[in-house]
Order: sequence, then structure tokens, then C-alpha cells
Amino acid sequence: MSSNRVLASALALGVSAIPAAGQAAQLAVSLEVPQLSVAEYHRPYVAIWIERPDQSAVKTLAVWWEKDKRNNEGAKYLDELRQWWRKSGRSLDLKADGLSGPTRAPGKYQLTFSGAQLADLAPGTYNLVVEASRETGGREVVRAPFVWPPKAAQAAKPAALKGARELGAVTLAAKP
Repeated sequence: MSSNRVLASALALGVSAIPAAGQAAQLAVSLEVPQLSVAEYHRPYVAIWIERPDQSAVKTLAVWWEKDKRNNEGAKYLDELRQWWRKSGRSLDLKADGLSGPTRAPGKYQLTFSGAQLADLAPGTYNLVVEASRETGGREVVRAPFVWPPKAAQAAKPAALKGARELGAVTLAAKP
């Protein structure tokens, strides 16, 4: 496909060929779901969101849950992600907004949220919050502070946290 056709296709879809300020920036999140030695293991539900320093929710980035269960049974457990649910989860339509995904097996996962996805995020200080809850297990929340839009120095010092049981290592790097 010629470059003119690619540009024409991008413009027809509303995609800018020249990135706006802040759209090149991104949040890179590394998240570990630990392997637990328990008699009855269920994959955790996980919510990832951004909140202000006063802990008011700004934006949900991802929710991992059993969305493909028969009769939408998985939805009835979303409120076990207590903090996320109370702050913003109960008001979201998870079927329509594209932020839902299935629960994940133990392992390490990389998520990247682009500046375009965060375009409505005003400059300021925020926390990235990760909450995990597991049936017949526990619940855990970790918070990683960051400044938006990121500066070069912030990208060199990613926030690294470790959950006590339900979450393993969680790393956040805000990149300009």
C-alpha cells in the first residue's frame, strides 16, 4: 500500500499523522500474578485504574474478569474488587468500552497505555492502582505514584512495588 493511501486511510479513521503533545507519552505497567500453592486456586480478578492523590478515581485502564461465563455469572463477582468497584466499577459498561479482558494465569504481564488513551488526563500527580481479588483467596491493592505528563527523569526511575500475596511485582514506568 502506498504511503499516500496509508495517510488517507489514517485520516479517514480520524487518526492524526502528527502526534499531539502528550500522545507520544505512555504508561508501561509490568504486573505479576504469583503462583500460589493452595488447595483450591482460582485466577484473580484484577482492576487497574488511575486515581488522584485524594484517592478519587479518574480512569479505569483494565479489568480482568470471567466475562465469558454462562449467563454473565462472572459479573456478580466484580464487586469483590472492592476499592475499584466503589470508586468507579459499578458505573462502567464493561461490555462496551474495550477495557475488559479474561482473568490471567500465574505469570508476568506487560501492559502499555498510550498517550492517546490518556489524552483526557490533566497534567498533575496521580497513582496507578492495581487491585486483585481471588475466590477462596485474598484481596490486595498496590499504588504507584506518577506525574503526568512524564518527564525524562521520571522514565529513568520506574516505581516498583511488590504485593504480599495476591500480587507479585508491579512496576510502573511513565515514559515521555
